[in-house]
Amino acid sequence: MADDPGFFSKDSFLLKSPKRSPLVLRMVVLVFVMVCGVYIFTICLKQISSGTKDGLLKVEVIERACPEPNIEPWEIPYVHYPKPKTFSRAECACNPVRYFAILSMQRSGSGWFETLLNSHTNISSNGEIFSVKVRRSNVSTILETLDKVYNLDWLTSASKNECTAAVGLKWMLNQGLMQHHEEIVEYFKTRGVSTIFLFRRNLLRRMISVLANSYDSHAKLLNGTHKSHVHSTKEAEILASYKPFINATTLIPNLRQAEDTTTKALEYFKSTRHIILYYEDVLKNHTKLVEVQEFLKVPRKELKSRQVKIHKGSLSSHVENWGQVQNALKGTQYERFLYNDYR
Repeated sequence: MADDPGFFSKDSFLLKSPKRSPLVLRMVVLVFVMVCGVYIFTICLKQISSGTKDGLLKVEVIERACPEPNIEPWEIPYVHYPKPKTFSRAECACNPVRYFAILSMQRSGSGWFETLLNSHTNISSNGEIFSVKVRRSNVSTILETLDKVYNLDWLTSASKNECTAAVGLKWMLNQGLMQHHEEIVEYFKTRGVSTIFLFRRNLLRRMISVLANSYDSHAKLLNGTHKSHVHSTKEAEILASYKPFINATTLIPNLRQAEDTTTKALEYFKSTRHIILYYEDVLKNHTKLVEVQEFLKVPRKELKSRQVKIHKGSLSSHVENWGQVQNALKGTQYERFLYNDYR
């Protein structure tokens, strides 16, 4: 019986069958576990990705937490929320800021006008920044400087501890402004910068002031110190004691050149949001200062300046060769400058 081949095969079969069955089962289980693992991993990956997006969305919402200001739709491009690199605005972070630039010519009352603006607790006008030549050496340096000013990173004595609502600078027409007017106009329009034009109606008075200031830059009449602006009547009288001699031959061409420069500036920047002021009007009519505050959208306040006017009274008392000047202007379009006086 032990030699029966059939019996031997049957026993062999019965012995091998149990060994194959667990191996197959293990393979099936292993494959199932792997499939389940891949599936679970895929789901987890999707959840992590979704969670990351939600996290980024929450950060974005936090950064835009400032409530929308109650303004007209046209004003939106002119309202900004700067994020200075040099300090934190803290509780002022949600205070909207408007950008401006005072465009003027030397000895047109811009220094006096700027002190008036800076007497407002919410206005910071940073002075004649581009009087430094390196800052206006090319368009790139000009725009970089403007970015710094409007980001509130340009720190001067005009910078306020109060929440700034309007920030800007004083810019003379001969300080790269006219040369690069196309790029600057585009910058103003893109960045929402408002333009304040400040000129003098009486260009003859301006000429006298320019000549007197140029003389004092060398003579230094005030105890060896040159001052373009003064804060006392005595200092004003000392500076006014100098009477410039005006070249009657070049007088009209010089007046025409100043007039043309003003006209070109108004033409170049007419597409920007702007207001046009004249020194004489601001001096006589204080409602002009109310208009400026409304233009800048700041709370209305009384604006003051410590500066004292230098050349007061009649023009004839401030020019050495007044007779020649009269003869040169009589019968011309500039004759009005001889009589357009004010105190």
